[in-house]
Amino acid sequence: MSLFEYEFMQRALISALVVGLCAPAVGVFLVQKRLALIGDGLGHIAITGVAIGFLTGTAPMWTTLATTVAASIVMELLRSHSKTSGDVALAMMFYGGIAGGVYLTGIASDKGVANLHQFLFGSLLTAGWTEVWAIAAGGAAVAGLMLVLRPWMSAICADEQYARVAGLPVAGLNLLLLMTTAVTVSVSMRAVGLLLVSALLVIPVVTVQQFTRSLRATMFGGMAAGLLIAGAGVTASAVQDVPPGATIVLIGVACFVATAAAASLVRRARRTWRRHPPPTGEPLEVEIPTKA
Repeated sequence: MSLFEYEFMQRALISALVVGLCAPAVGVFLVQKRLALIGDGLGHIAITGVAIGFLTGTAPMWTTLATTVAASIVMELLRSHSKTSGDVALAMMFYGGIAGGVYLTGIASDKGVANLHQFLFGSLLTAGWTEVWAIAAGGAAVAGLMLVLRPWMSAICADEQYARVAGLPVAGLNLLLLMTTAVTVSVSMRAVGLLLVSALLVIPVVTVQQFTRSLRATMFGGMAAGLLIAGAGVTASAVQDVPPGATIVLIGVACFVATAAAASLVRRARRTWRRHPPPTGEPLEVEIPTKA
């Protein structure tokens, strides 16, 4: 009997594929803007959102979504309208998010502390259909929005000053990028966990970036790589009976290492070819003098 004949495996696979598709769609712009760690920062803030869900008896996905979106807005305001630099604002998110989450979870109950583990490291196999459809809706909205806004997002990634002079709403686009990242973190916590969510934002993108030459190719290649990595991770975790979130990330890391090594060999071969091109045409006849 196939593993995917079980309903819980079908739910796990659908959720993972949605996350694998939408995360690189956002991550490609984060990597270009050197904000690759923003997923980690929002992931730590999301711990507070999960704890609020435990305290209020609300589904953690919705409280996490509200918390991370609010945090992304605050972070962008701090970065653009105060003397606080982006890395300092991100550090505040790291520290405050973890501290707030642990504190509020402790108030909730010992049961809350136990339940926190599945959100920190992912728990795809226990997701119900309601959560699966919420993940699918959020992921589709994120991927669709990034595809529609790709030309404008590409412009602010290449040169913010030029984009501003050209009349693009740079501040609004930056804020929208952070907000879609917050949505991605919220819908991904079941798949890979809040502590590992940044991996799916970054790894598929930097993996295909070894061979692509344009942002468009990197975006679509990253989304395809995310699908393959997520699907392979769920399948491997089911066969080996190990956590799917960690398996997805490890497969992604292995793919990056393999492609980075292959890209390095290709570049070295090209340099060698340019320095010592192969002979073309008829070989030259060289007269070798003989001793008298």
